[in-house]
Amino acid sequence: MSLAFRGWLAAALLLALSLGTAYADNTVRAQVGTPLKAAQAALKAGNAKEALNRIHDADSVPNKTPYESLLIEQMRGAAAQAAGDLAAAAKSFEFVLNSGQLAAKDRVTMMQAIAVDYYKLKDYQGAINWTQKYMKEGGSDPSMHTVLLQSYYLSNDCPSVNKMLASAADDSSGRKPAEEDLELLRGCYLKGGDTAGYVSATEKLLIYYPKREYWSDLLGRVQRKSGFSDRLSVNVYRLRLATGLLASTNDYMEFAQLALQAGLPAEAKSIMDKGYQSGALGKGDQADRQQRLRDLVNKSLADSQKSRAQDERDAQGAQSGDDLVRLGLEYVYEGNPDKGIALIQQGIQKGNLKHVDDAKLALGESQIVAGDKTHAATTLKGVTGKDGTADLARLWILQARG
Repeated sequence: MSLAFRGWLAAALLLALSLGTAYADNTVRAQVGTPLKAAQAALKAGNAKEALNRIHDADSVPNKTPYESLLIEQMRGAAAQAAGDLAAAAKSFEFVLNSGQLAAKDRVTMMQAIAVDYYKLKDYQGAINWTQKYMKEGGSDPSMHTVLLQSYYLSNDCPSVNKMLASAADDSSGRKPAEEDLELLRGCYLKGGDTAGYVSATEKLLIYYPKREYWSDLLGRVQRKSGFSDRLSVNVYRLRLATGLLASTNDYMEFAQLALQAGLPAEAKSIMDKGYQSGALGKGDQADRQQRLRDLVNKSLADSQKSRAQDERDAQGAQSGDDLVRLGLEYVYEGNPDKGIALIQQGIQKGNLKHVDDAKLALGESQIVAGDKTHAATTLKGVTGKDGTADLARLWILQARG
């Protein structure tokens, strides 16, 4: 990761190079001050190694005063920083900070330097502690947000990463987490083997950045989840269509066949029509097979419409509401969602359903087709099945937010 820490090293060096003023205001013995001035000159000339040698000479003087020790550590921190000895630099800067002798603005600069040193040393807890102190002291360099976020991530503290991103997001003001930050959160959960956290992070990505690859990831996970029922494959295809994931010839063919098998020729016709309109169907060496399926779908729909009145009477008189739900879906995909939704609701109210959550999922999907996203969200939140229905319902709610 590239970090742009603006001016913190230069500021630390300036602190060390301003010792002349300090000498005027405080008493420093010549045996300490002379090597420190030599170190100051060496550091200014870019010779950090020579500066460290002269600082060592000053530090070797016995019976140093607290102020002399403060100057030595201040200079040593800057020289060690310039020499790349980050552990020594952090130790010296901490000594200076703990002295209580720095001005507020200089304290903030030094805290930033310490936090960055710990980060580069891969002491992420140290980086977290000092970045938090820096921010509490009023430090506002945006790069330190990255230091803190990355330190949480690299120490596998995913809840803290999540908390940081949640506090950064504010729907009322239009603010939202950066996509790369949410990707980092997702990677954190993946690294830690936290599937629920990973899915939650991916759902947040879908809320703010609804890309096809995120949809593909979540839908694939739903289908691979233990206990997922194959009967919901047609529902998965509906989501794939709604999220732009339906593209290949096989996708359209399989989706149409599943709809036909579910007793929904109107939906199958809609799918085949979209396949031909997109150019995915009607070309190549499979064009004849595709046309045969299209003919079968059209015939099935015509037969369904011929017997529709009787089918409705039979469904109304049946003990189970399953046929009412199926007929309602037919009306929805024929372009009459109001009547279709009413029949689905009657079917759910009648009860004795083979799969109650399937019917609720179908109702929520139909309400989305009708453009009634508010009622759809309420319906879908009531889907609680552990066979994949609840997972699909949650994804439909996300899709409806877009």
